[in-house]
Amino acid sequence: MLPGHSRGGGPSALPAQLPTSPCRYRGFILLITFLIYTCYHMSRKPISVVKSRLHHNCSEMIQPISDTHRLNDTTWCNWAPFDQSNYKELLGAVDNAFLVAYAIGMFISGIFGERLPLRYYLTAGMLLSGLFTSLFGLGYFWNIHALWYFVLIQICNGLVQTTGWPSVVTCVGNWFGKGKRGLIMGIWNSHTSVGNILGSLIAGIWVDEQWGLSFVVPGIITAVMGLVTFFFLIEYPEDVDCSPPQHHGELEENVDNAEDPGNGPHSNRENGLESAVTLSKEPSAQPAAISFFGALWIPGVVEFSLCLLFAKLVSYTFLYWLPLYIFNVVHFTAKESGDLSTLFDVGGIAGGILAGLISDYTNGRATTCCVMLILAAPMMFLYNYVGQSGISISIVMLLTCGALVNGPYALITTAVSADLGTHKSLKGNAKALSTVTAIIDGTGSIGAALGPLLAGLISPTGWNNVFYMLITADILACLLLCRLVYKEILGWRSSLSRDRGSSVALTHAR
Repeated sequence: MLPGHSRGGGPSALPAQLPTSPCRYRGFILLITFLIYTCYHMSRKPISVVKSRLHHNCSEMIQPISDTHRLNDTTWCNWAPFDQSNYKELLGAVDNAFLVAYAIGMFISGIFGERLPLRYYLTAGMLLSGLFTSLFGLGYFWNIHALWYFVLIQICNGLVQTTGWPSVVTCVGNWFGKGKRGLIMGIWNSHTSVGNILGSLIAGIWVDEQWGLSFVVPGIITAVMGLVTFFFLIEYPEDVDCSPPQHHGELEENVDNAEDPGNGPHSNRENGLESAVTLSKEPSAQPAAISFFGALWIPGVVEFSLCLLFAKLVSYTFLYWLPLYIFNVVHFTAKESGDLSTLFDVGGIAGGILAGLISDYTNGRATTCCVMLILAAPMMFLYNYVGQSGISISIVMLLTCGALVNGPYALITTAVSADLGTHKSLKGNAKALSTVTAIIDGTGSIGAALGPLLAGLISPTGWNNVFYMLITADILACLLLCRLVYKEILGWRSSLSRDRGSSVALTHAR
């Protein structure tokens, strides 16, 4: 029998191969959600690798004798409609079709995620995502050269991919309390970079021959993982007689200790929030799902959402355009460019873990993000100017940029989202987690759509201008966190004052 997923009806019998202790269940949930979102990101990555194959300089290749193109035609090997001089704008439009649809769909997805069984929701999303990813690649085998086909497929894929993030964060949030959430989710969030790496490596196998397989194979893997999700995902600890985690931590508890709760800057917002979330007084009743505007009242949601908009703009521009940048600037092959670009994601894994570890130790999510964003700006500048002077320097700088760019992005989309979704003003109502996650990531996805679009429009004027745009976005992301950083500093000072006061009192008592 399948695992029970109806909280009201009690748990049903579990498959024999599933773990049998609460700790192992939690490890299993981390593993399966890690694999789920790895597949989501793996299916997004091939387009960035295949771009350099859709349009490149054909003069260095031997033209087939039977080819119908002119002898001096330097575009004969390109894939129409990307064989024209405006190919960067067309590729940017294909990217943007996915990202705009993803950004719009994300705001709606969280609402559905709170009200539908996550297992069914994720299964449907993964099956459809696998289908649309494969259909993009089948355009190669079906010899399709119409721009509308690739744009339409990207729009559909962008919409169905929104089922992933709110659902997996909600599922993990159901199983884990605040404790060491930053470290746990920092490690867990490496699925984003692992998926990007796998997508690049898989796409690179076929990019120079039959690039359609660069999409079809990841699509099939994603669909298969959807079936695994249907059979094995467990949404709630109560479904297997495990105790649920305690969701009573607050993102700014240091600040609340430093200020009078009745006169604090967030008191009015929290009162509004409490009126927006109505909980039943009956112990057996389930808490009501929070409204969209009710979630916006949670302190910190707006600031982190806007910060993520610019942070994700930078991250997704690297995701979609880094292989083409390496291809054009360093003149590597399409496969070599894709392989080298994976180092950015390797650095992102380390950055996410480091950000989670530091923020857990300091209890300063905003400060951790701000410091990493400050360091990222000069590193991007240096990578553009000296990063291509040697392979060793390029490797080191790609790893460093990946860590500093993706660290804040990973922290905000995981630990911060989970913190805010289980904020103490919600009075234990964890059903807000999916909506809060969708708001934060949906706002970030607007930036994810803008970044590749701007890169496509700006890159014809020179890659230097693209990096200036990225550095500007990075600085804006940092500035949006200034208020939260200031409050965290006040909290630390208040905590130090209390500790010193306690020490003095103990000394006098002796």
